[in-house]
Amino acid sequence: MNASSPALVPARAAAAPLWGPSAGAPRGRRYVIVSPCRDEAAFMRRTLESVSRQTVPPALWVVVDDGSTDETPAILAEYEKRLPYLRVVRRTDRGGRSVGPGVIVAFYEGLARVDLSSFEYLCKLDMDLDLPERYFETLLARMEAEPRLATCSGKAYFAEAGTGRLISEGVSDEVSIGASKFYRVRAFAQIGGFVREVMWDGIDCHRCRLRGWIAQSWDEPALNFLHLRPMGSSDRGILRGRVRHGFGQYFMGTSAAYMFASAVYRLPHPPVVIGALAHLWGFFISAAKRVRRYEEPGFRPFLRRYQWACLIKGKKRATAEINERQRSVWKPDEPGLGVDQQFTSVPAAV
Repeated sequence: MNASSPALVPARAAAAPLWGPSAGAPRGRRYVIVSPCRDEAAFMRRTLESVSRQTVPPALWVVVDDGSTDETPAILAEYEKRLPYLRVVRRTDRGGRSVGPGVIVAFYEGLARVDLSSFEYLCKLDMDLDLPERYFETLLARMEAEPRLATCSGKAYFAEAGTGRLISEGVSDEVSIGASKFYRVRAFAQIGGFVREVMWDGIDCHRCRLRGWIAQSWDEPALNFLHLRPMGSSDRGILRGRVRHGFGQYFMGTSAAYMFASAVYRLPHPPVVIGALAHLWGFFISAAKRVRRYEEPGFRPFLRRYQWACLIKGKKRATAEINERQRSVWKPDEPGLGVDQQFTSVPAAV
């Protein structure tokens, strides 16, 4: 892969110096982490320490400080001296946390500083996680064992307030988790990277399947990680996060029938009942306002066929069948769309 290839050079990379892998990084297992963050001083030391203890360390780790106003810059400066593979990109303060599209904008600012052609794997990693020591070693082994595996992760757990009991965030097996998206660079470039909108971390997995790749996460001790803040709670609370997720499902192209089924499934998950209702509210208020939706030729029919199959057959069987059916369209050497392909979306009805 050539560093000047449009498939591997994100926007603005040509205007900035590119970082490559640290000395001694093993060829064939070189992975780069890009971590957008803002005001993570309360959590980030645990993330930094858990990455520093990895049995297979990253060849490069780019942390994008998205205008933090707490002690985040000082902590990053401290660890930048300690970890030879850590680099920090600092953005100006935009006035507040911006989840969804804002996170991906910051991610791409970090990726624009990376010579991605020098790496085999890429991980988008949040700075409020505590990873097991063999986390990346295990993901690399899974990638090496299955050439069609485009993206993967472990499962996220959070500690229940008051009891400390670990609770699964309930993410399905057929997606990699947005907090820790480990990607084969070739696949990432082929699908066009991440969409800059809420539900970016679901759309990418469906786009992988559309092209014959596989997306996967596993619930195993070597891969389960602690999410120090429950998913969707970083921006003004968990209920707002659930409403935002409902909008994201609408934006992605999910049907109303599948959304109802998803809400029923989520009824017993914290916050019990009201969280599921918040999902539905986010979806149907978006439909009523006819907000923009994600558009890509063939994507929405593919998504809805898969979702109907999940309702009829169950996700495990439906996913196994679609993965086998899509094997015939898998073309790993196809150049693809590039790592930062911008897609447009237009107002549409459900």
